[in-house]
This record gives sequence, C-alpha cells and structure tokens, in this order.
Amino acid sequence: MSTDSPVHRRSGFRIPVLEWAHDYQKAWIKPDVIAGVTAAAVVLPKAMAYATVAGLPVQVGLYTAFVPMVIYACFGTSRPLSVSTSATLAILTAAAANEVVHGGGTTALMSATATLSLLVGAILVLAALLRLGFVANFISDPVLTGFKGGIAIVIVLDQLPKLVGIHVAKGSFFHNVWALIVGLPHASMTALAVGLATIALLVALEHYYPKSPAPLIAIACGIGAVALLGLQARGLEIVGHIPTGLASLTMPDFALAETLWPAAAGIALMSFTETIASGRAFARSGEPRPLANRELLATGLGNAAGALFGSMPAGGGTTQTAVNRLAGARTQLAELVTAGVSLATMVLLAPLIGLMPHATLAAVVIVYSIGLFKPADFRAILEVRRMEFIWALVALVGVVLVGTLNGILIAIVASLVALAYQTSDPPVHVLRRMRGTNVFRPVSREHPDDEAFPGLLLLRPEGRIFFLNASNVGNKIAPVIEQAHPDVVALDMRAVFDLEYTALKMLTDAEKKYRESGVDVWLVGLNPQVAAVVENAPLGKALASGRMFLNLEEALAAWQTRCGRNSSTS
Repeated sequence: MSTDSPVHRRSGFRIPVLEWAHDYQKAWIKPDVIAGVTAAAVVLPKAMAYATVAGLPVQVGLYTAFVPMVIYACFGTSRPLSVSTSATLAILTAAAANEVVHGGGTTALMSATATLSLLVGAILVLAALLRLGFVANFISDPVLTGFKGGIAIVIVLDQLPKLVGIHVAKGSFFHNVWALIVGLPHASMTALAVGLATIALLVALEHYYPKSPAPLIAIACGIGAVALLGLQARGLEIVGHIPTGLASLTMPDFALAETLWPAAAGIALMSFTETIASGRAFARSGEPRPLANRELLATGLGNAAGALFGSMPAGGGTTQTAVNRLAGARTQLAELVTAGVSLATMVLLAPLIGLMPHATLAAVVIVYSIGLFKPADFRAILEVRRMEFIWALVALVGVVLVGTLNGILIAIVASLVALAYQTSDPPVHVLRRMRGTNVFRPVSREHPDDEAFPGLLLLRPEGRIFFLNASNVGNKIAPVIEQAHPDVVALDMRAVFDLEYTALKMLTDAEKKYRESGVDVWLVGLNPQVAAVVENAPLGKALASGRMFLNLEEALAAWQTRCGRNSSTS
C-alpha cells in the first residue's frame, strides 16, 4: 500500500491538519469560508451569552471561540465540528467556580477558570493517552436526555433574574425559585421589555428564517436599541467596558487544583460526550469517521492552551456544528475562519459589544437552552421502555435538586445501575418450531400451532451470561424443566455471545445434577468464543459424546433418532 494512502496516513499517529490540508481541493475554499463566517454569527453571540452563565465577563466567550477552535482545527478528526463552549459546560463551570471563589472579584474568578480549563485539558489528554475514548459510552442516551433536561431548567432559572432586571442571591433550586418570586415586584420594566422582545425576535427568526444568524441579529438589535433610545438611562444594565484584543496571559492557581479536579473530571466527560456526539452526527459518507481517542487529544489540547489565554472549558457543540455543516463546511478550514472572525471581533468590535444589554444575553441563553429540554425525547423513551424513562427522570431531578456537578455523578450511576439491571435479568425463551419450516421461535399466543416435541425441551437464553446474572438464568430455567419433565434439555446458545467462568461453573454443576436425575443437557449453536471456553472446561469433556450441535435442526434430528421415530407429535 502506498504511504500516500489516506488509510495509511490515519493508521499511525499523524497531525490531522497535515492530512486534510494535503487532500484539500481549491473548490472547497469558498464553501469553507462562507460556512466559517456563518457559523461565527451563531457561535460568538452564544459564546458570550454562555460566559455570563458561568459568571464570567462576556469577552471570555470570545476567547473560548478562538483558541480552542484553532487548536481543534489542527488536531481534531471531525471536519465540520465547531468548538467553543455550550450551555452545559457553562453551568458546570459556574458550579465549579462558585466552590472556590467567594466574592473574590473578576481576577480570582479568571484564575480559577484558567485552573479548571487546564485541569479539563490535562484529564482529556491523559484519557487520550490511556485510550479511554469508550468512556463516553458510560452515559446512556436516556440518562443524557434527563441530564440535559435538568441543565435546561437550571440555566433558565439562573437567567430569569437577568431577564427581568433583578439581582438575587444564588442558592439551592427552591431558594432560587423563591428569591425570583420575591424579587419580581422590583423587576425593571425596561429590562423585561428588552428581554421579551429579544425572545420574540429569536423565535420568529428561527421559525420563519431558520437559516438566518438569529443570535447575531438579536444582539445587534439590542445594542442598537441601547445606542439609539438611551435605554441605559432608564435603568437597563449593559455589559460595559470590554478590553480590546486577546486576553493577557492568565496563570492558573495550582493551589485550587485539589478542590477543582473532581469538577474538572465531570466537565471533561461532558465536553468529550458532546464533542464526539456532534462530530459523529454530522459526518458525511466518505469522510473520515471521528476517532474517539484523537478527539480526546484535540479537545484536551484546546482546553489546555485556551486556559492560558483566558478561555473557559470548551467542547464541540451540536447547534453550531449543524450550522457549520449546513452552510457548506468541507474541512476544518471553516473552523479556522470562525476563529478568525472571533479574533477580528475582539480587536475591532469590543467597544460596541460593551453596549449589549444583559437582558438580551439572558434571552439568547434562555431560548437556546430550552432546546436542551425535549419532551418528545422523554415520550419516545417512555413508549419504548418505562424503566429507562425513570432513569431519565432520575438524572433530571438529580441535576435540579443536588446541582449540576453532582448531577453528572447521578447520571453516570443511573446509567451503570440501568445497565446492571438490564444485564442481570436476561430473557430465557421456550422454543417451538413453525410447522413445515426449520424456524424455531419463542412460544407465544400468536402462534398456538407451533410444534412442540414431548420429551425435548428447547430453551434459548440471550445475552452475556456472567456472575451477575447466572443465578437469575438458572432460576428461570429450573421451574420450566420441573414443569416439563423432559428427557433432554437443549440450550440454544446462539444468542449467548460470552460465557464467563462463574456462569460456566454453574452450568457445569447444573448439567451434572440433571444428568444424575436422568435429564440430559445439550448445547446448541455455540459461537467460536463460547465453544472454546466450553471445550477447555470439564463441561466440554462431559458433553463430548454427541451432546453438542451446530444448530437446532441437528439437535432435533439427534433427538428423533434417539427416540426411534421420524416425526414428532404436537
């Protein structure tokens, strides 16, 4: 194979920017530039809004849409992925920073955020080196749905005071609800009017002009209203002075590392989960599929570098990636264009952004955070599996009541408990044969005429059988055997992809017990891996004399020969 082959280039460790730049086509320049500028119109306003969610100055959002974006474009494997911050990461950052900064001012908050971002980056890079990309699968989709729904509720409640122009002391969920209710009589009508007008504009643009840069238009209208109508004189709070240019070097406070690392681990997990999900969702046919461990490395380096330049924790975002892709992005050059627009905004437009109303930013956050709560997704889960719907609700309530950082732990534990519950109780089916065919299927009321074979009990366990569920499988099989009084029990193992040592030992003991009581146990349809385990164990020697078969047809033929007849009775 030629060393220029894309497959060869991806098989070793290479810098992705050299790969996509090597294959770059001139025809891609225009769509990449258009996509990058279009994505910037969505990314930058939302990044600034999410910075306020984290309790940080709005320019931090611009820093986050610049440095991590550039680093990811060089090291990431997803072509359309757009990297900055998100509502989830913002609220997690706020929760973490509040743990270590208590009224210490902007400088202390920026230092704590730099420490947090550096820790997030270090954890992601370490996870990449240890090839832990599979960890993203630890949070099931239903639990992630509940987690994001909880995040939406928390963010909206956090932004409502800004929308109505009041200040409340933050606390627990119920404290914040009560503080908002008590503060409503003191609301600023000007702030409320601006906020509601912004929400109405965003909703209208998203509905009637979905391809328009709605956040940019809304923020431009808010700035214009302040400049033209003098709303600041009427009590409307604005962002205020924003320094021009890149942030100065921000040094982390390593004394905070011991306190912040658990939060950083949770943020790293959510950053990677959102990143890999967004990258895979928008990969086109023929493009390289995002590689989990490379994505860990790219987002890790982006966070670590961004920490030194004032950015908050970053990761890939679904909405901005969708905009980037739909606008025509072909390669990571689109992300570099978005980063370039962010730099230009910092250098040229910072004074103008200072006129942005807090109510406008709050409205942007609320409109796009509500999208994290999707009742249709909850209904879809409920229609399929009630238990997983319960896990989704557990994750949602956990985030709302005990906080977002603890909510991550609850989400992971809920996923693992759900997995343990599902794997601890695998199904065991009694089989019969469809008349006139060689199709064997579970007994059901819909097929009362399927053939049974007196003296032969056909059973099909499913899934991985191991120490956690082996007893349950045995407890399901025993009463069926006791009721049927068969001469032979044929276990159709084709749906069993793994047989762990504890389960094998229990099966060995059960085979011996039934054989001594006059009931033979046959194994049918073992896959190569399970067959090798059985053959290397005492059970293989016990069954070697004609009691293991390739399929149910062979087992049935052996049974009929044993019984000395050529046909079965119903």
